[in-house]
Amino acid sequence: MKTIRSYYVAIGLVALFASCKGGSGDYDASGVFETTEVTVSARGTGEIMRFDIEEGYQVEAGQAVGYIDTIQLHLKKEELLGNLMATDSRRYNVSRQIASLRQEIATQKRERLRYENLVREKAANQKQLDDINSGLAVLEKRLAAQVETLENSNRSVSGEVLMLEARIAQIEDQIAKCVITSPVRGTVLSKYAEQGELAAQGRSLFKVGDLSDMYLRVYITAPQLTTLKVGQQVKVYADEDEDGRREYMGTVSWISDKAEFTPKTIQTRDERANLVYAVKVAVKNDGYIKKGMYGEMKL
Repeated sequence: MKTIRSYYVAIGLVALFASCKGGSGDYDASGVFETTEVTVSARGTGEIMRFDIEEGYQVEAGQAVGYIDTIQLHLKKEELLGNLMATDSRRYNVSRQIASLRQEIATQKRERLRYENLVREKAANQKQLDDINSGLAVLEKRLAAQVETLENSNRSVSGEVLMLEARIAQIEDQIAKCVITSPVRGTVLSKYAEQGELAAQGRSLFKVGDLSDMYLRVYITAPQLTTLKVGQQVKVYADEDEDGRREYMGTVSWISDKAEFTPKTIQTRDERANLVYAVKVAVKNDGYIKKGMYGEMKL
């Protein structure tokens, strides 16, 4: 990256100082047209089963252009779904499990009421009523203990279900990432893999760039910097035929906040006058501007 940047700096400076020496005054800075490029890498591992793009193809943002083998991931998902069903089947229906015990408690309460009436009428002794109350207390404690045991068991099952669902979601995410998509709209600039090859996570598959929105990277001197601002409209020229030029309107989209010496290895007092600043000029491409083509900017 540093070598490429130095190369662009050299191009811009040569053209700039050549223009100043020639005295033609038909442009203020020169550089190379570039575009924002995105290198798309594999997000999954496996054989590339389909890869339907070639260099020069137009792709849309989010468009699927191929996919990586997902058979093992699907089988793993089916295994987890089976485990999920088996685990969930261990969940208890608490109300059904304690229904008989509740019925027994209700019967004991009716019996207690009957014996309370009999004791008041002196038809039964107090010991019989005390035995019923004691048995009822035991039944209620058994009910509370059984409810607690069943609810704890269900909470344990719920925890296992959540873990299995999370693992299934991970597998589904891995399957989704095996679909090769373009993150941006643009033109396929380079293709680095073919159908049938093995893709590893992080391997570069293709490069895409939006050629409809180009920018001209130029370098201006310190005196020129004071006449330029972000958002300013400037004229941009691209080569046409052998001697002609095609004119465009451009917008200054970025100005470097750091000056660069030229040459960088010489930093004497005299050379400090040769400070340059990188500038990007956004240009709408009508199809004639090509990546790497030389261009000029006129303030």
